[in-house]
Amino acid sequence: MTEASFDHFLTVAHQCADAARQAVLPHFRMGLETLSKSDDSPVTLADRQAEDVMRTLIKKHYPHHSMWGEEGGQEGTMDAEWLWVIDPIDGTRSFVTGRPSFCTLISLFHYGRPVLGLIDQPVTEERWTGIKGQPSRYHSPRLAGKIGTRKHTALRDAELSCTSPDILRPEKKAGFHALQKATRRTSWGGDAYAFGLLSLGQIDIIAEDTMKPWDWAALVPVIEGAGGTITDWKGQPLHLESDGTVLACGNPTLLPHIIETLS
Repeated sequence: MTEASFDHFLTVAHQCADAARQAVLPHFRMGLETLSKSDDSPVTLADRQAEDVMRTLIKKHYPHHSMWGEEGGQEGTMDAEWLWVIDPIDGTRSFVTGRPSFCTLISLFHYGRPVLGLIDQPVTEERWTGIKGQPSRYHSPRLAGKIGTRKHTALRDAELSCTSPDILRPEKKAGFHALQKATRRTSWGGDAYAFGLLSLGQIDIIAEDTMKPWDWAALVPVIEGAGGTITDWKGQPLHLESDGTVLACGNPTLLPHIIETLS
């Protein structure tokens, strides 16, 4: 892997995010029909159009790379050297109810580990990018923000976030409730957008459950490049066979205490 290759990977990721914006925004708050997938999660025409344009771009530039998208499934093998994992609209429930917290997620794996991630919020035009081993970047034409997690927050003062209590499996709820009691307060909602906020030092801890690789893959390089940690609830690195738990922490020194609390 060379710096030049990563520059091109990132350029293509930006092109994909730009194309996804153009596919998604005309449908936002326009009463788009919502369908239910086999797991009862929602999907719209905007999800499918955005994924289609991203797949077309990736195939154009990297025809031999594998790909895995939430809507279109797998192309190629999951153990390939290079694997793109994309989620056209993370937070479809937010999208269909007019909340501008959904995101487009684009990631690139190298031999099973995420090495590039992009988070894009089309409405606010915010974008986060991360490359393994490099500082993350944040861009917004209108909103203030500086990459860098909060490094000195004590657990009792920490802001905890989770998308919804409904995503927690029954066996995970006791641990999450214990973490709630140990922290200052809990905010609900945000989907992948919350992880962008953690990278900007606005949120301290995010604990999620039942997440698929396309939900967390793009987040890993961004959070790590902002100075935080992102693992499963046992503190293990995330990989394609992870158990669905995701734990992001802005202050890495808190991680052992958080893991103990969750267990």
